Amino acid sequence: MPRSSFSHNPLLRVSRPVSACSRCRNAKVKCDGKLPACTACEKAGRESECSAANDNFARGKERSYVAALELRIEKLEKRLAYAKSFKASVTQHDADDRDNIKSEPSTANSTPAPMPEDADRRDSLAAIRAAVHRKAAKDREAAHVNDIVSDFGFLTINATVRDFDPATTNLTFARFVLAAASNNSLPDASDFVLPPRQLAQSIVQFYMANVYSLFPCVAETAVLTALDDLYSQDNRVMGHADYWLVYMVLAIGSAAQSRQLNDVHYNNGVSFMSKAIDYADQSLALGAVTQLRSLVLLTIYSTLDPAHFDSWHLVGFAARATIDLGYHQDPRSSTVSDGSSLDMRRKLFYCVYALDRDISMVHAKAFSFTDESTNVAFPKHSSQRRKESLASTMTGPSSSDPALMLFQLRRAQSYWYQELYLSRSLPLQNPISYLWQMCLEMREWGESLPLSLPPGIRKMFEQELTYNYVYCLSPSPRVPHTTDYNRCLVFEYTQQYLNGMHESAHAPSTEGLYTYHSALKVLFTANQLLGVLREAEGMLLDGPWPHVPIYQPGSTPPPPMPKQPKLAEAASRTARSLSCLEKVSETLGKFAERWEAVELIKQSFEAIGQDMINHLRIKQGSQASQNHVQWVGMAGRAMQGGQLSYNIQ
Repeated sequence: MPRSSFSHNPLLRVSRPVSACSRCRNAKVKCDGKLPACTACEKAGRESECSAANDNFARGKERSYVAALELRIEKLEKRLAYAKSFKASVTQHDADDRDNIKSEPSTANSTPAPMPEDADRRDSLAAIRAAVHRKAAKDREAAHVNDIVSDFGFLTINATVRDFDPATTNLTFARFVLAAASNNSLPDASDFVLPPRQLAQSIVQFYMANVYSLFPCVAETAVLTALDDLYSQDNRVMGHADYWLVYMVLAIGSAAQSRQLNDVHYNNGVSFMSKAIDYADQSLALGAVTQLRSLVLLTIYSTLDPAHFDSWHLVGFAARATIDLGYHQDPRSSTVSDGSSLDMRRKLFYCVYALDRDISMVHAKAFSFTDESTNVAFPKHSSQRRKESLASTMTGPSSSDPALMLFQLRRAQSYWYQELYLSRSLPLQNPISYLWQMCLEMREWGESLPLSLPPGIRKMFEQELTYNYVYCLSPSPRVPHTTDYNRCLVFEYTQQYLNGMHESAHAPSTEGLYTYHSALKVLFTANQLLGVLREAEGMLLDGPWPHVPIYQPGSTPPPPMPKQPKLAEAASRTARSLSCLEKVSETLGKFAERWEAVELIKQSFEAIGQDMINHLRIKQGSQASQNHVQWVGMAGRAMQGGQLSYNIQ
């Protein structure tokens, strides 16, 4: 995989100015906030005129953006009070003049006495002055509003500052994150009851086997120690981060075992999540070591419970915190004193990396950060055995090998996704060779999967590899046109993936980690199958397939066709395609029993795929009729041949 050196990976700029200087704001240009004068003012030779909104504070002690906004609001309130008082005075002046006019004597046969000339002049000047003041007040108010709105462009959530102080404001980083990423409110946890320890240990054991093995964002001993402290009888002191950790692990482990909406596992997961929220303020505190770990756990839970949390927003917060904390770059070797701490830091980064790549590709959006901006080595290969828990009930192998394999796949996935979907829009010079090279690297990754992988995780990896084949070989901005051989590859790999997901969705066990995003991947893959059928139905279903392209020795070979089960080999391509598309609705229907939002995905597929399903049913019926006529003709000819032979005898 091509990787640029460290010299080509400069550190990211992780913070932005609180507000632009006066000159840049009036000119509506970007201000970098450099002191003592910004770059724009230096280039224009206006260093002395560079005055930001923070100039009334000492250099290096500028206000936070929260304080800046509060001060601006206070100024606006003063301006508004002044405008109201001025308007009241002008209104009172006009009322007094009208009263004076009414008090003068008049008769029916006489006309009102003309007002003095100085009164007319005074009223006209007052009206002009009031109009001028109203216009000036409106301009000032509009300017202040524009300043506030423009400052929003410079706001950032910096994971190293501590502007969110609950002692001075009701806004904390945790409340900000939860408000931005929450879909539906969680139930009240006032009646929460801690489950029996044996049940909690079984949930943690499932979490370790199916979630921790893929996302080791926390030390295993930390989880077991926090669980033991929670159930200890000697009232051990636990921090808020420890409570958050153990309740989040229980929430994820319970939600991952759920098979239907509102079943016991799902309700337990929501209950644990509601309890964990009580410790969110300190666990997600800015600048704390546990902040990134807490965000990763919350993001993982959101993929299992889309009804309450939005994973796209949460992974964005986690990615931003990763950059602000500097985890996107390996520290200098001279500053590393503990190898285990460095390895844990790398695991935490790649947990965020893997989640960001997976969620971004599922939603067809850009990554939170590019590969060129990162320089982090993979964590070390580990073959350690799991330590026995304090209860001596959780034993078995614990290895970061599945996580390392996942990180490597996401790295390869990220490379071609950035090139095909996020880079320049010009087509590649040799697109087919590039696609085959990417598929070759992913195929080599699949062949390197260790035999010691648990069966559930191994099957999930194989399905993920097939999904990546489909995604990479499908038309993209840089490869808008494809070949017949690639269409055949997409035709076969989509069916392999959809049939495999149908088996996984209906399997009685819960091995492997399947989330709400699995339903989105099924929809995407089904759309690709519909696309190639609409483009080349005759060639894919009826006509002969193209031969395997000839490649020169030393060049990249084309991806091989996936092997079909024996029962599928005997069926026609039309029958296989129809069966596969019908299974998509069944798979999404099964997922809809677990996540209510999948019902809309199922309806979307049925709306766009029902015509093709009906067409394939008619085509299959026609083929069956033709085969029946041919069989009857052959049987009749065989019988006539036998009767003729009998007569001759």
